[in-house]
Amino acid sequence: MGWWQVSADTLAGSRFVVSPLAETIAALQTLDAGTAAHPGERAWLDAHLPAYRRRCGDDPVTALLVRIGLGGSWNADFLTPTPTGEEQRFATEVARIRRTPAAAARADLAVSAGGPLPAELHRPDLPGRAADLLEWVWARTVLPSWPRRRQIIEADVVARTRRLGQGGWAAALGDMRPGMRWLGEGRLQINTRDYPPRETSGARLLFVPVTPRRGWVSWEARHRYAVVYPCSGVLAEAGRAPVPEALGRLLGPARAGVLVLLDAPKSTTQLVALTGQGLGSVGRHLRVLLDARLVQRRRTGRSVLYYRTDAGEVLLRAQHDG
Repeated sequence: MGWWQVSADTLAGSRFVVSPLAETIAALQTLDAGTAAHPGERAWLDAHLPAYRRRCGDDPVTALLVRIGLGGSWNADFLTPTPTGEEQRFATEVARIRRTPAAAARADLAVSAGGPLPAELHRPDLPGRAADLLEWVWARTVLPSWPRRRQIIEADVVARTRRLGQGGWAAALGDMRPGMRWLGEGRLQINTRDYPPRETSGARLLFVPVTPRRGWVSWEARHRYAVVYPCSGVLAEAGRAPVPEALGRLLGPARAGVLVLLDAPKSTTQLVALTGQGLGSVGRHLRVLLDARLVQRRRTGRSVLYYRTDAGEVLLRAQHDG
């Protein structure tokens, strides 16, 4: 299995980072695979996949670059640069890819290919082509929904920070991505592949959530290590929790949706991200549910979390039992 040796100081200095570029790379991987992880992603694919395939048909060199560089067991390093640790604009992040020396890009792609590159990729403009495609994916498929995607990402960070405070690193990191878990004694299992361990002491450890069901790891020399991981399922499928029809008639569909989502404690920030409703609307629904004693709240650190009371549970259960 692949694991990293992580010191207490490295863990203490670790942080979550929002990366528009990582979100765009994950979206590109989803487009190239052409498969959806959940119904919401299916609708997004239906909207954007035809245009992406037309673009690939018009530019087979870039399509081959993506297939080799992001479609195998090892991403080409220049295509997945490690974030700096501070949030940056998409244009600033993608400029790092565009500045990659051509020889370095070909060397990274050869590693991904596991052997010599096809003749079509022996050319000097690969970094520019990759950056152009990522700019296209960002502008056409990610930027229009970036505010909502960002809300989902931030809600995931809130939830994981709460887990960290309640259950330590094992609880916070255990389900970040398939094969990843906290082994104890400073060992973080990254995947189940037979890779040699890496020593990360003194480096910055970054956790980068994305909304597509994609993920990878990257590092820059010994200075920075990053784990890009998919937001937890309930967040990735934001707003997909079914609302019983009778409950929707009783409480109103929007308010009933908030009650349904409180199967586990959530903050108003998370509820805004999950429902797509405004902060004021969510706040009004919560006040009504609190007055009706269907939900309760408690403070955890700096967050106020809402959860269903026994009465709320009985009301939900009655809808399903009926």
